[in-house]
Amino acid sequence: MVTFKETRAAIIALHKKGFAGKDIAASVSPLQVQMPALSPTMEEGNIVKWLKKEGEAVAAGDALCEIETDKAVVTLEANDDGIMAKILMDEGSRNVRLGTLIALMVEEGQDWKQVEIPPSEAAAPSASPPATHAAAAPVLSPAAPSPPPPKPATSGPLRLSPAARHILDTHGIDPKLAIPTGPRGLITKEDALNLLKMSPAPKATPAMAAPAAPSPVPTPVTAPPPPGSRPNIPPLSVPGKPGAPGTFTEIPASNVRRVIAQRLTQSKTTIPHAYASVDCDMAAVMHLRKDLAKEQIKVSVNDFIIKAAAVTLKEMPEVNVTWSGDGPLALDSIHISIAVATDRGLITPIIKDAANKGVQEISANAKALAQKARDGKLLPEEYQGGSFSISNLGMFGISGFSAVINPPQACILAVGTSRAELRLCEDDQTLRTQQMMTVTLSSDGRLVDDGLASQFLDKFRANLEQPQRMALA
Repeated sequence: MVTFKETRAAIIALHKKGFAGKDIAASVSPLQVQMPALSPTMEEGNIVKWLKKEGEAVAAGDALCEIETDKAVVTLEANDDGIMAKILMDEGSRNVRLGTLIALMVEEGQDWKQVEIPPSEAAAPSASPPATHAAAAPVLSPAAPSPPPPKPATSGPLRLSPAARHILDTHGIDPKLAIPTGPRGLITKEDALNLLKMSPAPKATPAMAAPAAPSPVPTPVTAPPPPGSRPNIPPLSVPGKPGAPGTFTEIPASNVRRVIAQRLTQSKTTIPHAYASVDCDMAAVMHLRKDLAKEQIKVSVNDFIIKAAAVTLKEMPEVNVTWSGDGPLALDSIHISIAVATDRGLITPIIKDAANKGVQEISANAKALAQKARDGKLLPEEYQGGSFSISNLGMFGISGFSAVINPPQACILAVGTSRAELRLCEDDQTLRTQQMMTVTLSSDGRLVDDGLASQFLDKFRANLEQPQRMALA
């Protein structure tokens, strides 16, 4: 039987163990903060700044951190009350995938210093080394004879992508061992990574350091290539050393820049673009702007363009459509997306219900949204859901250009600068100077054919040249 003294000793030991915080802390389940999807196209994000420190109390709705998405810098708010216990992703962490654990919180009254980190986070780093050893094992297998087949195919000068060249040069691997899968024998990044997996990674680097120092790979490129062949891509410059002629420096792309590239490529490769241009007489708009300025009402030419486009869409709802996988979708609202250039790239905040707003209200909304876009403070609902886009390069002196459609929208209007032209007046057959402006409509041929695009431009010009028409719409 257990004596009273033994029972008392066991209770005291358990009591001390509990106060040590080990077993008690282990029973605390933390509140997980994961990388959320802050935009429909977001796949990963960057941690810009943490607004809460470890040990700081957090209330529901408090700002936890700033995250750079593929569109803007968005503030992540807390969903629960508690205490910030552990920050797992430091400021400056880039390309954090959706669902990744970025922080841990505990409930109020719990010891945040003894928070238990989930085993998945601790196991993630330890799981990667075995993968590298496992990848090195196939080098001893019959995988070695596989490189000889591409040698006859690469009898001419090697062609490498910049990423592939950087990977092979960094690890000191002979590019002739790679199996090219790109067009016309181009060694791609994937080819270099496959070769890297099949090579003995750490052991071969000291031996390969000697040939990597002189970097003789680019020297065969300097030799005159065979007639009719394309030149190789220039070698990567070495950090800290002056760039040699023909070298280049890789610039890391931001999330916004990568998404812009993806969207533009998607648009130009999947949407049949059609273009139509028209010249608009800006005399009436210029005169009206001067009259409004006398009354301390300052509006821009672009504000009138936004209003004219919105009114024209209201008059022609068949243009206010988007494309889905099943076909066209008619939109009930008229939201105009305006292109704003920022340091991170181009973004298109939205003037909502522009057809029902006056020019002065449109001007105020456009200025506020443009400033928020440059500061990276746009909310998702302020740049999602537009039905028609406008891109104005007139302030840069561009006379005319063609813009790329912003999918799934059907059209985008490219606006050039106004210019003085001598034109024949039909009333009295005299030459007069007119302020003309060229606009070009890029339209999706699946939704807006050439005839419909021409009608839209004709009505848009009439609304812009006669601003009083817009008040009646």
